[in-house]
Amino acid sequence: MSAPLQIAIAFASVAVLLGLMAIVKRFAQTHDISPEVQRKLVHMGTGLYALTLPWLFTENWPVYMLVALTLMVMAILRLPALAEGGIGETLHGVERQSYGDLLLALAVGTVFLLAEGNAILYVLPIATLTLADAAAALTGSRYGRKFFTVEDGLKSIEGSTAFFMITLVISMVCLLLLSDVSRPNVILLAVMVAAFGTLVEADSWRGFDNFFLPTGLMIFLQSHMDSPWHDLVLLIGVFLVALVVFLRVAPQLGITGHAARVYTIATFLLISVTAPQNTILPLLVFVIHALAHRLNPCRAAYPALDIVAAVALASFGWLAIGLVTQMNALMYYGLMSTGLCVGLTAVALGQASIRVRVGITVATGVALFYLYDFLMRYNPAPIQWPGDMRTAAVLAIGFMALIGFIKPSLFGTHRAAKLTLLALVVPVLGFGIKVFGA
Repeated sequence: MSAPLQIAIAFASVAVLLGLMAIVKRFAQTHDISPEVQRKLVHMGTGLYALTLPWLFTENWPVYMLVALTLMVMAILRLPALAEGGIGETLHGVERQSYGDLLLALAVGTVFLLAEGNAILYVLPIATLTLADAAAALTGSRYGRKFFTVEDGLKSIEGSTAFFMITLVISMVCLLLLSDVSRPNVILLAVMVAAFGTLVEADSWRGFDNFFLPTGLMIFLQSHMDSPWHDLVLLIGVFLVALVVFLRVAPQLGITGHAARVYTIATFLLISVTAPQNTILPLLVFVIHALAHRLNPCRAAYPALDIVAAVALASFGWLAIGLVTQMNALMYYGLMSTGLCVGLTAVALGQASIRVRVGITVATGVALFYLYDFLMRYNPAPIQWPGDMRTAAVLAIGFMALIGFIKPSLFGTHRAAKLTLLALVVPVLGFGIKVFGA
C-alpha cells in the first residue's frame, strides 16, 4: 500500500470518528440517551475500529500518525464551545472529570508499539477495553444495586461481575485462536487476566482505566503467556499477599482502601514484569510520597492515586523509548525514581527548620545514591559504568534536592505531576546524549 493512500486512510479514520460522534449525538437527542451511554457508544465504536489497525495499514508509522491526529482532535473537542452543546458533548457530557478520550488514543498507540506485531498482545487488551469496559458501565448504570466507593464516586458489583465474565470469555477465545498456550494455562491465564482487569477497571479514576487496563494486560501477557502453571500460581500468591499487606498498612499512612488497591496493582505489575532490582526504587517512591503527604500535605483531590498515575505513565514512556531506540533505558528509569524520592523528601520537610531540612535531605540523597549504585549494577550497562551514571546520579539527586529545598511551596498542588516531570529532566537529557552521541 502506497504512503499517500495510508495517509488518506488515517485522515479518513479521524473523519469516521467524528461522524460516529455526530450520529451518536443525533441519536441521543431523538431517543433521550444518557451522557454515560453516549460516551460508551463512542468508546465501543472507536475500540472496534482500533482492532482493525494491524490489518488496515501495511506499515506502523501511519498508525502512530493516526494516534497523533486523534489526540489533537480530542484536545480540540475539549474546548468549551464544542464540549458543551457541540459534537464533543458525546464525550464530555458526564459530570465527572475524565481524561478517558485522550488516554484511549494514547493506549492504542502504546499497545500497538509494545506488542511489536504479536496479534494477541494487541487484540486481547484492546478487545477487553472495548467490550468488557462498556459492558461494565452499561450494566452498572442499568442494573446496579450493590455499590462500593472509590474516590471518583460509586461503582457497582453488578458492573464488575459483567466485566469479569466478558473478559474471561474474550481471554479464552483470544488465547485459543491467537496463541499456542497449553489448554490448562489458557484457563489459568484467562482467570488471571479477568481478575486483574476487573480490579483495574473497578479502581480506576478520571478515565485512567482507558490507559492502564490495556497496557497493563499487554505487559502481563507479554511477561507470562509462556510461564509454567506453577509460576502463575506463585504470582497469584504474591498478588494476594501484596493486597493484604497494603490494606493493613494503608490506614496507618492515611491511605484509603481504594488507593491501597491501586498500589497493589502497581506493585503486582512491577514485580511481575521486571527484575527485582528495578522494582525497589519505584516502590520506594510510593512509600516516601505517603510519608511526605502526612508531613506536608498537598492540596490534591487524590494524592495517593496521582503518584501512581505519574510513575506508571513515566514507566510506560521509558519502556517505549527503550523499544524505539533499541537501547537499555532501565538505568535512566531508576535514575528518575531516585530523583523523585529525593524531591519528595525535600518537599516533605518544607515546614521543618533549616538544619533539619539540610541534614535529612543530604542524608537521604547520599543513601539513595549508594542504593541506586548498588541496584543498577545488576542491569546491563548502557554506557561506561560506573563513572558516567554515577555523575548523572549526583546531578539528578542534587537537582531534585535543590528544587524541593528552595521552593517546597511550589508543590502544594499537582505535586506528583510536577515532581515527576522535574525528575525526568536529568535522565532524559542523559539518555538523549547517549542516543545522539552514539
